[in-house]
Amino acid sequence: MREKDAKDRIIEQRMARRRHNALVIRSLIALMLLLIGICVILLIRAGIKDGAFDDTIRQIRKKMGGNSTKQTITEYTPEKETHSPVTEEAMKKLETAKMMATQYDYQAAADLLSSDPIYNANSDFQNAVASYRVQRDSCRVFQPEEVTHVFFHTLIRDTAKAFDGDSKEAGYNQVMTTISEFNSMIQQMYDRGFVMVSVHDMCHVNDDGTVIRQEIRLPEGKKPFVLSQDDVSYYHYMDGDGFASRLIVDENGDVKNEYIEADGSVSVGSYDMVPLIDDFVRAHPDFAYHGHKGIIALTGYEGVLGYRTDEVYRTREEARLTEFQRAFLSAHPDFDWQKDVDEAKKVAEAMKNNGWEFASHTWGHINPVAYGYDATVRDTQRWLDNVATVVGSTDVLIFAFGADINDWTAYTTDNPFFAYLKDKGFSIYCNVDGSQTCWVQFGRDYMRQGRRNLDGYRMYYGPELLEDLFDVKQAWDSARPVPVPPI
Repeated sequence: MREKDAKDRIIEQRMARRRHNALVIRSLIALMLLLIGICVILLIRAGIKDGAFDDTIRQIRKKMGGNSTKQTITEYTPEKETHSPVTEEAMKKLETAKMMATQYDYQAAADLLSSDPIYNANSDFQNAVASYRVQRDSCRVFQPEEVTHVFFHTLIRDTAKAFDGDSKEAGYNQVMTTISEFNSMIQQMYDRGFVMVSVHDMCHVNDDGTVIRQEIRLPEGKKPFVLSQDDVSYYHYMDGDGFASRLIVDENGDVKNEYIEADGSVSVGSYDMVPLIDDFVRAHPDFAYHGHKGIIALTGYEGVLGYRTDEVYRTREEARLTEFQRAFLSAHPDFDWQKDVDEAKKVAEAMKNNGWEFASHTWGHINPVAYGYDATVRDTQRWLDNVATVVGSTDVLIFAFGADINDWTAYTTDNPFFAYLKDKGFSIYCNVDGSQTCWVQFGRDYMRQGRRNLDGYRMYYGPELLEDLFDVKQAWDSARPVPVPPI
């Protein structure tokens, strides 16, 4: 009996040790799994990339004795390496996508990388795409009615020549802006979060002529605006008054101005809006939404961009020549019209490739309603024949004199001016309305937008109307004569 009891006690002790050992083993396994889980969470939160996660898991396995936890962490096995060799082509593509994202085109940046054959094997591409999609989704949506539109005329380089007391000083003082004022305005607008957009970011013109609104997406703190400039023709009457003489493409492929100095020598530099904005965007690429810059509204009666491209310089039809044109042709008996056309086309193409657009400002700088329907038809055809053939077609008409073809009510095909202009391909129309920050109107087949003039007259007589854009006192050029003459 005693022998049996002794055996029973031995068996019970062995079973107790086994239960104890089993409990210890289970506890150790549970502890190891808990440690692995904590490590995984910490690594995910730390954002470990490019294979570091797999290296950490391999070290944990080694310490734990090989593959004892393989079933727990199969998704992180090193066989699934996701980083292909970095090539020069891949680096260039990453840089291109980065610039797209800098200019708020997050979708295009993501599409560029995700469509590349190496995307599934390159974590740099994958991480960039994920980041661009997050930025896209966090943007604020702007409707077209929230977009303001500002415009300038040709900028004054030399105030001493523009404001010299002659008969043209008053006009320059009213509607022109100096380079120093322009630079201050643009810098202040940039500092306040403004970003240049195109009218074609606001709406889309379908093949059937209907016009649909579009949304603009920008990060919080950014605000869209449209920029335009009128009369970039460098008219004859401005010669010697402190303005640039034309636009050129320099040896680096950049669009710059020529300026004729007092001694007749020619300087090349940034003396008007186009090269100044190009310079600014080069330093601040986030100022241009999707790389879009401004709209240049061109007349045609003395050519475009400083080149004498109108047909009258070729035909020299006496009845159509103005006093300025006669003087020009007399001073340049060997003038080569085709050469000027070719040079203007070269400049226009370089501008379009760099984010600029063109609009009609009417061929003769006319008010359509004041001139009448027949005169408007003749004028429009001259613009199409002499300007569109140089800078390309456009669907944007920016009225001269701040005019319009209707009051504030909607355009309809009962309006003969609208019916004709729409038939000629114009779907976006801009007048002038400096009384409010934004004015946009949509019809089934057009968009209309008011513009705000940033010039001497507006700064002097309505500085409070510009407070959302910049501080007039900070921008004001002390060389500008006061008072600015009333209009």
